[in-house]
Amino acid sequence: MTTRQFVITVALLLSAAWGGFLGYLNLDSNTGFLERIEASFTDLRSTVIGTREPPPVVSIVAIDDRTAVENGYPLSRASLARLVAAVNALRPKVVALDLLLVDPGPEEGDAALVAALQQVPSVIAAAGVFPESMETASSDGDDPLAAIPIASEMLLPLRRFSDVAATGVVNVTTDETGIPRFIPLISRGSDRVDASLPLRAASLALGINPAFEPDEVTLGDRHLPTDNGQRLPLTFYGPRGTIPTFSAADVLHGKLPPEAIKDGIVVIGSTVTGGGDVFPTPFDPVLPGVEVMSTAIAHLIAGDGIIRDRNVRLVDALVAVVLPLLLVGLLAWRRSAIGYAIIAAVTLVWAALNVAAFAHGYWFSAALPIAAALPSVLLFGATELWIDRRKASHFAAQSDLLQRIEAPGLGEWLARDPDFLAEPVRQDAAVVFIDLSGFTGLSEAIGATDIREVLSGFFELVDEEARFHGGAITSFMGDGAMILFGLPKPAADDAARAAACAVRLCERMRPWIADQAGLNGREIGFKIGAHCGPIVASRLGTGSRQQITATGDTVNVASRLMEVAAAQGAELALSSALVNAAGPESSPLQSGHLEGPLETPIRGRTESVAVWLWHGHPL
Repeated sequence: MTTRQFVITVALLLSAAWGGFLGYLNLDSNTGFLERIEASFTDLRSTVIGTREPPPVVSIVAIDDRTAVENGYPLSRASLARLVAAVNALRPKVVALDLLLVDPGPEEGDAALVAALQQVPSVIAAAGVFPESMETASSDGDDPLAAIPIASEMLLPLRRFSDVAATGVVNVTTDETGIPRFIPLISRGSDRVDASLPLRAASLALGINPAFEPDEVTLGDRHLPTDNGQRLPLTFYGPRGTIPTFSAADVLHGKLPPEAIKDGIVVIGSTVTGGGDVFPTPFDPVLPGVEVMSTAIAHLIAGDGIIRDRNVRLVDALVAVVLPLLLVGLLAWRRSAIGYAIIAAVTLVWAALNVAAFAHGYWFSAALPIAAALPSVLLFGATELWIDRRKASHFAAQSDLLQRIEAPGLGEWLARDPDFLAEPVRQDAAVVFIDLSGFTGLSEAIGATDIREVLSGFFELVDEEARFHGGAITSFMGDGAMILFGLPKPAADDAARAAACAVRLCERMRPWIADQAGLNGREIGFKIGAHCGPIVASRLGTGSRQQITATGDTVNVASRLMEVAAAQGAELALSSALVNAAGPESSPLQSGHLEGPLETPIRGRTESVAVWLWHGHPL
């Protein structure tokens, strides 16, 4: 077996093993990082497919802003009783209250609400409170309750209400962005099991008690597949108002025609602005929670929800094995334009089939096959390239690498470790930004030769101070530079050296600007910002040119601090984090006047930053 045949065999085996491993984790929803990526792909597919008409089985009576203005908010029990009675008069099949009635109200209002709830089959909301580390029951795989988390506390309606109406839990399962992805059809407390509000409402409307089996719930002749933990996957019909919605104010005034809700399921819930019960969705950033519940009810009644059960996850696992094998095999077969075109075609066909399946109600994972195939293809491709180039001279490789990396001060380290930052690294560092003020106007006023001389002198000055204080210039863009303290490894005195470098730059920039003949009579200044904190250091670029750089909130804040310095009439703006790390009593900072800390808003950032201003001369 040749070396290349051995590499191909190993690559195929590793691809199959990696895809199988991810597929196995996905069967039990244990791929949190993939679920986050899958959420983005799900939103994209939903947007591509677009909105759709909901089935005419559920309507919403909204306690909206107009209702709140006329009747107060939250509604009194007496007003809520009048609303339920008015809805009942229109002869709905079921009334569901997406409202928590856990505290007693005035006796007269509570009694009126009890009387109203007795007029028609009703469901009242309950909610489970879950700890951060959720406990699940220990049972065999045939127990449909085995994977259902146990709530530490159940918020149940008052007994007098639950005696005359069914109780349904309104918890939803959201992803990290807050988008509801599933409705748990069963919730467990320490001593009780409750159905969800959508399942209760659908069961009452159909007159059928639900039956649970592993991976499905049955309502009569309706067999509805469920995901792990008896969760109902959600796909939204559109933005708010897609499901027919009527103002509670109109109902109370008798302005709603009977045919609007007759013989249907009516969900009463709050849509008041600022009420808090809203969720982001692919179609609406503030979809009311009552519409989420109504969407789940429609799925249960009409059976038009999307399918993501164990069978779908098994297909996902199979694709996670087959797709990497196919792509790696194609890459091994022919590394040419034709081979790459075939690989692209296979990828596009898979993506099209995935979207088409989603449009027809099958939620196959998009993230899982990508996560399985991409590392395998990239690793195999990189190995192939390494084999092709393994005869290259070590010294030539070092020389090429040093020429492609633009980060003065890191040459010796790169010579010892050519793989430095081959993968992004998250670490603490200090960042200093310096920028010439008024440079754009200067560029238009003096010739190209004078501009080159000014910039050369500016770069030489910045480079000298960066090297002297142990920093690395990771970016130099004409009239500005970024200096990083913390590469190749973070040190305890990074902040102190960054502060000293920033102060020294201020002290040298003033006389340097004054000595430039080409700047006489020009309004040229400078501004410096400095901050410290976590960064992501990495190499950017491919091919014959790369650059070491740092990204993250720390870098953005350091850059914005130059604007703060300019706005406050200071030469240097330092974050409180850097000053504290360097020590306010640091001798370089004491060479001027230090003012602060000042809570200062930062452009593009929601939170303010505590800032110290350094002036070269005492005020």
